[in-house]
Amino acid sequence: MAQTLAVVVLFVVAISFLPWLVRRLQLRQAGLGGGSAGSRVLTQVAVGPQQRVVTVEVQHEGQCAVLVLGVTAQQIQCLHVLPAGGAAVAPASFATEMAAAQALPHKDAHA
Repeated sequence: MAQTLAVVVLFVVAISFLPWLVRRLQLRQAGLGGGSAGSRVLTQVAVGPQQRVVTVEVQHEGQCAVLVLGVTAQQIQCLHVLPAGGAAVAPASFATEMAAAQALPHKDAHA
């Protein structure tokens, strides 16, 4: 009786350990298990029922870039690549571009 109980307990422990093991193997196969490469989702915005714009920070061998991706049910397309530290660079360059655009004289669209 004790031997059967031990086998059942061992089986339950093995089953509860399985999801962690699968996740670990998936990360290792994707190349994210080590410290030299990694990625993380910074933002995502839904633009349609199955369409999103996602910004992802990608690190590889000490270099960093921010990718702006268009994601649908069928494909993923890179829309823009920001350089290293892109999350900090983008708002400053956007603000500079907006200030420059506002400084231009207004053109009448009907003329």
